[in-house]
Amino acid sequence: MGASSALSLRSSLRTQAGYARRRVPFSFEAIGVFRSPFDERSAAPRQAVVARDVEGRIELEAGRGYEDALDGLGSWDYAWVVFVFHKNLEQGRGWRPKVQPPRSDAKRGLFATRSPHRPNPIGISAVRIVRVDGLFVHVRNVDILDGTPVLDIKPYVAYADAYPGAGSGWLDGGEPERSWRVDWSDDARAQLDWLAARGVDLRVPIESALSLGPQPHAYRRIRRSAGGMRLAVKEWRADFTIDETRRTVNLLRLSSGYRPSEITQQDTLSLHRAFAALWG
Repeated sequence: MGASSALSLRSSLRTQAGYARRRVPFSFEAIGVFRSPFDERSAAPRQAVVARDVEGRIELEAGRGYEDALDGLGSWDYAWVVFVFHKNLEQGRGWRPKVQPPRSDAKRGLFATRSPHRPNPIGISAVRIVRVDGLFVHVRNVDILDGTPVLDIKPYVAYADAYPGAGSGWLDGGEPERSWRVDWSDDARAQLDWLAARGVDLRVPIESALSLGPQPHAYRRIRRSAGGMRLAVKEWRADFTIDETRRTVNLLRLSSGYRPSEITQQDTLSLHRAFAALWG
């Protein structure tokens, strides 16, 4: 075998060996769990930047020495949370090479988006640190689902992690802002307060969803209905109208997402029956 042939063979073998190493599966163990007011994917904000006042906490496992591992974290303003999109795994959701993001009118390559449906269901989120208390890290700006397994926590280092002049690709540099005001009618606010007193807090998910824009989208639970628009949040529905001139969403009323026949027949829907008895 000539020198050039031998060199080519060695190169090929090294390439194959490297590829084989890359194909070896990895296994990670969660260090804790995330607690937040969002228990469904549709209720959570798309990004932490649009959930500025939403609070949650990271609960780390005891008996692992994590108290010492958290030493000094409280002096930072922000932290990266690395987590698993566990709902996608539980529901057997796969991924596609192209997806249509909420702020795009066309499909984009998956790796050019922040879609949660990925070959490896791993997510990251930058949250604001409120305080560290034992094994609890209290945070704000939460866009992570309740019960999410946490893989790692890393401090957000401003000079290394932020590039203010960086381009934003197909987003055209547009920063997601809460550009729509959400107003509640007296009836809707009374319904909201009644549900909140019984452990169902719909204010945060409704305002987070509609303040970004009330238009229907392929992946948003907003649709047109008789006399206006309707948003689906958990098992509830929110009817609203839009004032384009004032960029305002007017919440008219809340209602159950179940049919009247289901509400009267199912014993587990006592809350929905009580709600229907008050507001029809």
